Amino acid sequence: MAKRRRASVLLIYTGGTIGMMQDPRSGELKPFNFNALKNQIPELSKFDIDLSSVSFSEPIDSSNMQPKVWTEIARIIEQHYTKHDGFVVLHGSDTMSYTASALSFMLENLSKPVILTGSQLPIGIIRTDGKENLITAIEIAGTLKNGKPLVSEVCVYFEYKLYRGNRTFKYNSEHFDAFKSPNYPALAEAGVDIEYNTAFLRKPSSRKLKTHLVLDNSVAVLRLFPGISETTVKAILNSQGTRAVILETFGAGNATTEKWFLNAVQDALNKGIVLVNVTQCLEGSVIQGMYETSTALKKMGVVSAYDMTFESAVTKLMFLLGRYKKPEEIKAAFGKELRGELTPARR
Repeated sequence: MAKRRRASVLLIYTGGTIGMMQDPRSGELKPFNFNALKNQIPELSKFDIDLSSVSFSEPIDSSNMQPKVWTEIARIIEQHYTKHDGFVVLHGSDTMSYTASALSFMLENLSKPVILTGSQLPIGIIRTDGKENLITAIEIAGTLKNGKPLVSEVCVYFEYKLYRGNRTFKYNSEHFDAFKSPNYPALAEAGVDIEYNTAFLRKPSSRKLKTHLVLDNSVAVLRLFPGISETTVKAILNSQGTRAVILETFGAGNATTEKWFLNAVQDALNKGIVLVNVTQCLEGSVIQGMYETSTALKKMGVVSAYDMTFESAVTKLMFLLGRYKKPEEIKAAFGKELRGELTPARR
């Protein structure tokens, strides 16, 4: 009988709460020594997984996350892609969904898992959630079926659940159960065993990994609210250098039908600015034309984000702005499902 192949996982530490240890004498939090990972978390030695790590020279707080860091993470994965079966990215939780969404678009033709995880408490604290998150994320990243990775997409693992990364958002700053995926089911749930929802996993690509490293952050956000002024709307829609604006609308994509607002939207579209309609609701979908209050937006050429999260819409725009110059090209690509970020059936 052939011996089962031993999986190889690369751990990429970018920063965040999970990567901190508490000095027993001073109580000060210091960066975790990932070179001695198995010594400090002996449970990892029980895995039949070859584990190695790469750490950023200067850990980055989640709030300081930038597109240039996403590019660096993508480069590391690209450089090590053929050497490992899976990747675990340790990251601050506040902007984890943005990074997961961005990486999903930047890493085309994935056939291996990229699992982002972190914690609400430092891994050196007794009650930390970081240890379980880290151990299970590594186990998932190293799980093989018939010699090949079982998961082949960018995911977020947090508090016993594995989610598609570009479907998540952080909804709680205090509980260990910090993330939700309202419009797509969990890909796996960890209990006594790890139960995979295989019907909802993305199929692995047979093509060579293609990494997109050019992002354009010329994106603005206009969140609507009752009483928003014409001055505010025009200031955002006409902000210098902006190539795309996300309209955060009400319900199923609805907005005021005041003439001044519709004129401002039309003027922006005439200037070649791409406008995307994202609902403020945390669950559900934009359905432009369902109500009169969204029909005008649809007719003018505002693009629907369907059931995408805000985080996914922002990063998808940055990705597409980096690839295309013409507004019509960006609009056409935005409405297509690229990495499982939207549900086509809801169009």
